Amino acid sequence: MNWHLIAAQLLNGLALGSILALVALGLTITFGLLGLVNFAHGVFFMVGAYAGFVTFQYTHSFGLAVLMGALVVLVVGIVVERVVIRLFYRRPPEDQILVTFGLAIVIVEIVRAIFGGKTQLFPMPSWGMGATNLGFLVYPNYRLQVIVIAAITLAAIYLVLYKTRLGLIVRAGIDDSLIVNILGIDVTKTLLAVFVLGAMVAGFSGVIDAPIVAVDPDMGASVLIESFVVVVIGGLGSFSGSILGGIIAGEIISITTIWAPDYAQVMLYLAMALVLILRPQGLFGTEGRL
Repeated sequence: MNWHLIAAQLLNGLALGSILALVALGLTITFGLLGLVNFAHGVFFMVGAYAGFVTFQYTHSFGLAVLMGALVVLVVGIVVERVVIRLFYRRPPEDQILVTFGLAIVIVEIVRAIFGGKTQLFPMPSWGMGATNLGFLVYPNYRLQVIVIAAITLAAIYLVLYKTRLGLIVRAGIDDSLIVNILGIDVTKTLLAVFVLGAMVAGFSGVIDAPIVAVDPDMGASVLIESFVVVVIGGLGSFSGSILGGIIAGEIISITTIWAPDYAQVMLYLAMALVLILRPQGLFGTEGRL
């Protein structure tokens, strides 16, 4: 057995899990707050990656690419929420699924019309090139940096959710939106900020992940599905659940890829099914929230 390969895949799983945790966090907060089933969340990941790709082509600055990716998704998120999403907060889940799924198709096809369907290679930033000798393994620098960047971003989101008034309202709304409304706080207005924050994090994640996976119009689809799995495994509305669920999902995909690449997604769904059987609310979810 090649232990170096297993160690490399474990680190790959941690990098993938970090990205999935970031994307899933926006899903779990928005879904938990007002029950919005957002099938368009994956396109924010893709739009951020394309915005970063174009910016990097003209500026050759990865920092500006990340900033522009987040800002473009900020604008797109505001437009989408104000024009479409806000009309469906209190509609049945099937209406939300249909409208957000349709919205995702429209945005994907707009991007495809502008950039074409060909996969674009996002250049590796100069500071991410090369590899580091970890003693037991020589591992690419950029993948290590992705883990660090994701950890810092998650810490920043934690501070927003647990150390600010907005975070207090969001967490209270996730637990009981009716009580928050009775107290005179309009959760619907707060949701704009929450929705845009989740979209920006997804766009940011798209830029960070682009040098690893490359850029194409359909890149958000698989991330969206895997992020929903993360939400189910970790538990709806749980910050720690999103992190643990992301790591579990990333490791399952990476480790399974060693022996049976074609069954990596199958194993992920089997893990989700097992969690639903043994603990329907997820590892850190609260019973009855779904």
